[in-house]
Amino acid sequence: MPGKLGGMKRHIPCLALFALIATAAGAQQPPDPAPAPDPHAVPDPAPPPDPRAVPDPHEGLVNPPDELPKLPRGDRFRNLEFLFGALKAAPDEASAKAVEDRIWAVWTAAGSETTILLMGRAKKALDDAGKARSDEDKTKDYDLALQLLDAIIEIKPDYTEAWNRRATVYFMKKDYADALSDIFKVLAREPRHFGALSGLGLIMQDVGDDKRALDAYRKALEVYPRLKGMEEKVKNLKEKVEGRDI
Repeated sequence: MPGKLGGMKRHIPCLALFALIATAAGAQQPPDPAPAPDPHAVPDPAPPPDPRAVPDPHEGLVNPPDELPKLPRGDRFRNLEFLFGALKAAPDEASAKAVEDRIWAVWTAAGSETTILLMGRAKKALDDAGKARSDEDKTKDYDLALQLLDAIIEIKPDYTEAWNRRATVYFMKKDYADALSDIFKVLAREPRHFGALSGLGLIMQDVGDDKRALDAYRKALEVYPRLKGMEEKVKNLKEKVEGRDI
């Protein structure tokens, strides 16, 4: 019996070793291959785009601020002359932006409660179009803004800012023919309208007419020397149209 026990003791380490080897071999076996994709499976629909990741459709346009400053009492023409002088002489961007906001306030002043109400609704429709998740919703918002602006222009055809705002809607719809028609009406009434000049430059640049785009941007910069991004646009187009300075 002791002899048998001794033999068993000699075999136990061997058995343990074999078990260890078997376990290691099992652990090293390659995993089961992934099942082949079903060629008939319907892919999951793509998630809707995150509105925060969608580029701002107003990018590049010069638009009035959401909150306009209150206007002092006085003659509108004299106020504008004073403000445009201050805009040219502004010592820094913050000062220039404050003057710009006051100019927008003069331009936007409608003098009629009905016109003010319709302009507010048109602005909301345009803002909603910028946040729309589908092309259908965007088109509906643009069409609503156009209907409201058409009504304003019919009520008050001398209200320059209604023409400018309608040009913006046409621009966003890439209806450049109608946008240009309204821009020219704006500039005929107010040649210093830097928003209209900027929009004119964007359209000309988009259709490949860099020379006219450069001309429009230069006029905007002459009126408003600190207009955000305008100096860079003029520099880049000048090099493209006229070449680098020697």
